[in-house]
Formats: sequence, C-alpha cells, structure tokens
Amino acid sequence: MNDYLIKALAFDGTIRAYAVRSTETVAEVQRRHMMWPTATAALGRSMSAAVMMGAMVKGEDKLTVKIEGNGPLGSMIIDTNAYGEVRGYVANPQTHFDLNEQGKLDVKRAVGTEGMLSVVKDLGLRDFFTGQVPLVSGEIAEDFTEYFVVSEQVSSAVGLGVLVNTDNTVRAAGGFIIQVMPGATEETIEKLEERVANVEPISKLIDRGLTPEEILSEVLGTENVEVLDRMDVSFKCNCSKERFGNAIIGLGEKEIQEMIDEDGCAEANCQFCLESYVYPINELEGFIHEIQSQS
Repeated sequence: MNDYLIKALAFDGTIRAYAVRSTETVAEVQRRHMMWPTATAALGRSMSAAVMMGAMVKGEDKLTVKIEGNGPLGSMIIDTNAYGEVRGYVANPQTHFDLNEQGKLDVKRAVGTEGMLSVVKDLGLRDFFTGQVPLVSGEIAEDFTEYFVVSEQVSSAVGLGVLVNTDNTVRAAGGFIIQVMPGATEETIEKLEERVANVEPISKLIDRGLTPEEILSEVLGTENVEVLDRMDVSFKCNCSKERFGNAIIGLGEKEIQEMIDEDGCAEANCQFCLESYVYPINELEGFIHEIQSQS
C-alpha cells in the first residue's frame, strides 16, 4: 500500500480530521540516514504530524517544523508542503535506548522533556507565520497537541506512532489529528474524548493493515466520517546542484577563490537526503566570472 493521507469532517462538520499512513516515507528516511530505532520513532512521529499539517496549508505554501529538545537526539527539522511531500533529518540518527516501562521505544528520553517545538509557515511573498511552544513531554504527539491549543488555539487530539523491526527497518508509521471546530456540542466533545482515549495505538492499527479511512472510523465511528480529500504522501527533497551552486555564489568571490586555492574544488552535502554535489575548479571559476559580470 502506498503512503497517503486523507482529510475528513465528522459529527456534521464540527470535527475536522486527518489521518496518514507514512510507513514507506519514514522507511526511506531511515534507510538514507541509517537511523537506529528510537531516533526513527521520534523523527517518524514528527514527520507524520508535519505532513498532515502540510495538508492544512494551500497552494505553494510551505511549512517547516523544528523540534529542539535537551535529549541526546538533538534537533529535528522537517519540511513539508500542501502536496504531501515531506523530508526530515535528526542531528544524531544513531540514537537508541532500551524500551521504556510501557514496552515502547523511549522517545521521551531521546528527545528530552525541555526544549521548543517551532512551526514556520512560508505563505509566499515573504509572508511568514511562526508559532512556538515549549515541549510538554518529548513524546511528540502531546507536544503537537500543545502546539495546536496554544499557538493556533484549536483544541486537538494527536495520535502518532512508529513500529520498528529488529533489523532497524520500519514496520509501520502513521498518525491522526482530530480538531474541534466552532459549533461542536459538549456531547460531541465528550464522545470524541472517550473514543480517542480508548482507541488502539496508531502504529498497531497501521500494522494490522488499516487504511487512513479505517483509522478515522476507529477513532470517530464509521457513521460519523465524511472524507473530503485524499493525497499521496512521499519523501521528496528539493535540493539540486544548481541550488547549492547559487548558495556558493552567495558566499562571494573571496571565499570561492579560497576554495580553489585550498581544496581545488568544493563539495556540498544535503542534510535531508545526504546527496553530495561536487564543484570542480572550472565550475568555481565560472561562479567567480558570474559574480564579476554582475558587479
């Protein structure tokens, strides 16, 4: 099954809902960065949340999530957009601990319980929206719940999960976001709270083969869900040799000449996909000529 997410309404339009299967997307990142299980769980949960948030923006708008905790995992950065494309990396991908008391991957210990979750929305035309909240648990789902309540003032329930096999590969990943809209009755909210509290862990639902539609039916009740849209989800990095080349040009003539004199070339590495781009002397000299022609 390919990864995808759905947008839906429930309870006569008073509840907005998203659900995603992100198993292959998280697996791609795990393979590229050779991540260990706890790091995979932390980044995988964060990417699942971010790609659903990306589905909340429009057109060419973009969204960047940054989680900086005081744990050994270091910072996590995830980029996504309105088309289900997402990429991410973590500072220390080879981070792993024994299972916690609940028998789960100890994401809290890896991320840390102190730090910040930041969301930057690039709305185009140099218009940015930035929201930031302190981490409340380091378990990721609770931290995104706090972000929605504090920064966007939307009561939300967030469920995120990643299952990792003994060989470090990803077995299941995904999540849901449920949001209370204006007009929701107390009865609806009480029903929602009860169902969310009793639903099976999201990673187990995906591991059992449930689709995003079926996940929302488990959370909200089959009779309540109205699916509005479906969107493919995939890992995609927008880096390129031209992009990095423009960044090198931005360093200026002096620094480029130093690269030529000291190393005879330049190499740029993308932190998201780990692609490397090499610029030999002739290309660096071309950058200098380009700078000189513009001055």
